[in-house]
Amino acid sequence: MSTRTAELRLRAESSGPGMLPAMAVVVLFSGIVQGYLTPLLPELGRQLHIGGVGQNNIYLLSQLAFAVMTPLLSRLGDLYGHRRLLRAALAMVAGGSLLMAAWPTAVTLAVGVVLQGALVGFFPLLVGILRSRAPERNRAGISLLVGVLLISIGVGGLVAGVLSERHAAAGLWTAVPVAVLAVAAGAVLPDSDVPRGGRFHFGAAALLTAGLVALVLVLAQGSSWGWASPRTLGVAAAVPVLLAAWVAVERRSTHPLVSVRMLSNPRLAVISGYTFCAAFGTIGFLGANALFLGASPTETGYGMGMGPQTIATISLAMVIAGFAGSTLTPRLTHRVGDRAVLASGGCLIALGFAGMALFHDTLAQYLASALVVGFATGLFESITRTLSAEAVVEDETALAVGLNELALSLGAAIGAAVIGAFFAAHASRGTGLIGESGFLWSWGACACVALSGTVLALRYREPRAAGTPLVRPSEHVTESGGPA
Repeated sequence: MSTRTAELRLRAESSGPGMLPAMAVVVLFSGIVQGYLTPLLPELGRQLHIGGVGQNNIYLLSQLAFAVMTPLLSRLGDLYGHRRLLRAALAMVAGGSLLMAAWPTAVTLAVGVVLQGALVGFFPLLVGILRSRAPERNRAGISLLVGVLLISIGVGGLVAGVLSERHAAAGLWTAVPVAVLAVAAGAVLPDSDVPRGGRFHFGAAALLTAGLVALVLVLAQGSSWGWASPRTLGVAAAVPVLLAAWVAVERRSTHPLVSVRMLSNPRLAVISGYTFCAAFGTIGFLGANALFLGASPTETGYGMGMGPQTIATISLAMVIAGFAGSTLTPRLTHRVGDRAVLASGGCLIALGFAGMALFHDTLAQYLASALVVGFATGLFESITRTLSAEAVVEDETALAVGLNELALSLGAAIGAAVIGAFFAAHASRGTGLIGESGFLWSWGACACVALSGTVLALRYREPRAAGTPLVRPSEHVTESGGPA
């Protein structure tokens, strides 16, 4: 028996048949947390005397937490162990969920969503364990986990809506029972066996955190501050300065927080750019999708006039389509290849948004296009997470997947900001109602950015063979991704 065969057998024995189900429980918790709070905020705001600005600030805090924690948790996992950091992240999210449910106030909601921001570390850390312990199940496992994530986001919103029918605060308990199960699942997961070492670079972390906070602040608050106001322009000017300083520090560091040279890996660069373009519309438009479905045709001349529960049902149908796309991804890549699946995902996203722009007069027309977007969402989330993990050496898996998660978050945030700008530009001054032209411009922008992602996908170069060795970022890399 060869050394490699013995190593794979030991890994399979240590992972056990229960590893993927335990990971699915952790991802289920992540989806529930991501899906249950947003529908509750309007009613919670009325009950807790939190105005519209306060509600928006709670959402802003969650976005800041996501942006900051993604690279930090991923790097710490690669340094000190994926299971250790996963358990810490689970404890933070579970604690935040319990705090919000047991003592719902403006302050506890703010603290709770910041703690819940640690959920962005779940996927990179889980993929780090999966690739280490069961590399032969990497693709099938990631597609399954993405499917569970999408379904649970829709289910979280529905369950919270049912629980909150009589009292909005009751919906805050949606995540607590699942938190108990997730913490238990984290306790039984094995640890990855990748080499560890190095130090955490606090200076680089401070610069990166400041740069990401400034970027998210501009995107989230630019419309309320005024895009041409001194505050917006000042914060926007600080973004490239802070990020350039971070890059300079990282390049000189012996133990960088994020290896900037990793971004010179052509496969990882293409995947990250594609993820940004795909998330721009599929995730950035989610809030606007609910606005269109809920708009009254008699008042606005467009929309479906749906209530919250019906909108949640439509959203669930979209994530079910996403589940189908995710679970089909391994079969599709096996038949047509990674590049073809990437390009197909971008084309489907563009087709779905073009369909919304051209055919949105009836629910059947709009739903058909929305389901295409939902299917493509599952496709792109599965393939990009898989390829980002495979583009680097094993002990940098969590960091590479974390970079992909960051590209997804930034794409969604910028997409939402652009859509918000279109809505503001096409809103009626007298009534504040969004004109149909605002949606038309938004659908068009989402389709165009998705097509840009398709162009990037066509530049993706697959490894010459499944066994092609990966190189570290410090090594010179050719366009094909192999050693020069």
